[in-house]
Amino acid sequence: MPLSHLADVITSNVLPAPDSFNVLGVRVDAVQIPEVISRMTRWIDERRVGNFIAVTGMHGVMEAQSNRLFKAILNRASLVVADGMPLVWVGKAHRFPLRRRVYGPELMETFCRVTGGRFSHFFYGGAAGVADELAGVMKRRFGIRVAGAYSPPFRPLNREEDHHLIGLLRTSHPDVLWVGLSTPKQESWMAEYRERAGVPLFRLSTEPRRLWRRYLVYGSQFVWNVALELTGIKRFD
Repeated sequence: MPLSHLADVITSNVLPAPDSFNVLGVRVDAVQIPEVISRMTRWIDERRVGNFIAVTGMHGVMEAQSNRLFKAILNRASLVVADGMPLVWVGKAHRFPLRRRVYGPELMETFCRVTGGRFSHFFYGGAAGVADELAGVMKRRFGIRVAGAYSPPFRPLNREEDHHLIGLLRTSHPDVLWVGLSTPKQESWMAEYRERAGVPLFRLSTEPRRLWRRYLVYGSQFVWNVALELTGIKRFD
């Protein structure tokens, strides 16, 4: 499916929406890790397929300013959680008592620790061997059931690779698919595959150290634009 059509076909889940606030036109849900885990568990138990969680921070919000499709994908995610203290601070400015960020790796680790062998997991992303290694670590530490792992090439999948991946997912029937690509590639991937994969989806990655240059640029832009938004001088749609 062409990415240009994704925003038209993405549908939201039917669970009651959590409280949220707007950051430069991006919806951010005012939730913490326990509530995220509770929602993930409910989606799985009720077999609510096609959900995906965007764990985003200042970088993702700023990327969305120049990429309207990416912004639409974020705003149609089942949950958008604040992976970064700047978003937590904006949430507090909107009078949401967020205590801390929802850090992606911590969310994954906590979910695996709390649920143990209750669910099956599929790990997608990273360089060759990384997904398998992560799956092994989570299995040894928390006793999770591993449905599979796949490290894609650093390019779009060709038709054969795409069919192979979908076949793996449909054969292994994972309850959770953990996705670790780069922003905005991973969010676009989840939006495109959410229905085809047939499992709840979640974005998982740590921001690479090489992004420090982007933060130097985006940081000042983020603070400036948020100040304009909070004071009512400018509105971001």
